[in-house]
Formats: sequence, structure tokens, C-alpha cells
Amino acid sequence: MVSTKEKVAFQLRSVLGKEAYHLMKIIPNLATILGSALPVLSHSEDCINAQKRVQYLLCQFVEVISSSSSAPITLFLDDLQWADAASIAAVNQLLFAAGPLSHRNFFFLGCAREKDSATKWSNA
Repeated sequence: MVSTKEKVAFQLRSVLGKEAYHLMKIIPNLATILGSALPVLSHSEDCINAQKRVQYLLCQFVEVISSSSSAPITLFLDDLQWADAASIAAVNQLLFAAGPLSHRNFFFLGCAREKDSATKWSNA
């Protein structure tokens, strides 16, 4: 019988393909689920395209995880007052992009110190 971890790993490999390498750079523990056999990719594209690719891959990752369980999935991010513009854009893409996530049991909780982050997040 196939375990839940193996099912999720298969789905992630199918959806993300070789591009999973880029998520493993920012989520190192993902390698324990997918295995470290993914090739190292080198892209010579600019930062904007790289950021958009990571945003897309994050959305795909959350979609696979949330569709793999009937239980709600919670993403908790702390210290968001330290988030840079690219991180804020990734969170916004994840939360506000129209798509399958809007139909899943997905809950986001972000915490930040109000006085340190009010301007940053109100302009996002």
C-alpha cells in the first residue's frame, strides 16, 4: 500500500517536474519528501522571471498539498514585518490569484509587528 507521503511526493514530482529544484532551494525540507535526485538547473534569466516562476511553483505546491488531504491546510508565516517586496508579492499571488486554491481548505495566517509593517503590507 502506498503511503500518503509517497502519494504527495508523486503528485509534486508530476506537477512541478524538474522545476521543483527551485522550491527546494527555498524549502530545504522538501528534499526529504521528493528525494534529492532532482537535477540542478541553471537559468540565466533575470530576477523578475525567476520571482514569477517561484510564485507559480509555490501556488502549484500549495495546490497539491491542499488537494491531498481532506483536512484544512494552514500556512503560518511569522515576522512578516521583515518580508521584502518579492516575498510580499509571492504571498499575494498565493492568496489572491484566481484558481483552484479558492476551492480548497486552505488557511493562511501571517503575523507581523504592526508599527514595523503597516506601510509595507497596505501598499501590497
